[in-house]
Amino acid sequence: MWEKCERSNARPVERTGGTKRDFSLASKSGKPSGIFRILKSFLHHNRVGDILVLSGKITPAQLGQVMREERASKQSKAALGQALIERGYISGQELKLALFKQKFIRTAIATCAVFISLSGGAIKTAKAAGIKDAAGKIRLVKASSGGKAYGDLTAYPALFGHNEQKSTEIKAFTKWSDMFKRFEHTIANGSGDAEIAKMQRDLAGLQNASLENKIIGVNKIMNKVRYITDSNNWGKTDYWATPIEFMKRGGDCEDFAIAKYTALRMLGVPESRLRVAIVQDTYKGIPHAVLIAYADSGAMLLDNQIKDAVYTETTRRYKPIYSINRQAWWLHKDGAPTRVASLN
Repeated sequence: MWEKCERSNARPVERTGGTKRDFSLASKSGKPSGIFRILKSFLHHNRVGDILVLSGKITPAQLGQVMREERASKQSKAALGQALIERGYISGQELKLALFKQKFIRTAIATCAVFISLSGGAIKTAKAAGIKDAAGKIRLVKASSGGKAYGDLTAYPALFGHNEQKSTEIKAFTKWSDMFKRFEHTIANGSGDAEIAKMQRDLAGLQNASLENKIIGVNKIMNKVRYITDSNNWGKTDYWATPIEFMKRGGDCEDFAIAKYTALRMLGVPESRLRVAIVQDTYKGIPHAVLIAYADSGAMLLDNQIKDAVYTETTRRYKPIYSINRQAWWLHKDGAPTRVASLN
């Protein structure tokens, strides 16, 4: 998915940058590729100086002079703002405002890049009704726990404190729908039988567990799989692997989330309680993918960066951008939380 998705249990490290540098999935026509170059430029370069110039706070000549002087003195680029203040070109308040604008721009463009990444740079028809339930064909148990059916949710808790807007039109999410098509084909032709059998063996001990324990158990099992970036694994900047491909070759953050989604579907957890969520990692300032599973007591986070599954309200690390399953997708916005309600 993104080069900066981290392996399981990795220590949080502050890094610059955002999504992957190679936007090779952009349209080859002139305008879209130009847009991708602009996105790439904003995401991977320090633009505080540019923002100050565009805001009329300093002149290009002043910026160039300070940068040359800082390079000559071998000081850190991070001291650029302070150097501008020391020379009397800007005030501390003006620097804070520029940094705020920079953060806003990067977050907005990272969000756009997420949507473009999922759509492959083009809009194709892929309605929810057209995505087959591949995991249902290799299910271990029916949607039950000790004979009690899991109720479909009639309301969802606000994910990481954000309200949501639902849509059943998923035309733009072709990487999601294409993954299911490949998964379905692999199941049909039998080329993934060995990996499916391994998943079934690994999950067998969770068949009669409570929903919460299934969620915890699946997270632990899948987090043992090897983390590897798409560029190293597939020679592509963004490839959504099927669970079978993930079991064979490992994967990055969205591949972990998809495999966990599949495992819980195999254990009888209904679609309505599962979503792959694209979030902003506020520790690193980059997009990331996780699985959200809705237990009766709240939303739980299954994350390859966190060893154990936890309830979402226990962490402030993530801001949700959108979430998706086979039935719909949800756009997340700031708002007050709601309670979980289910039909049993």
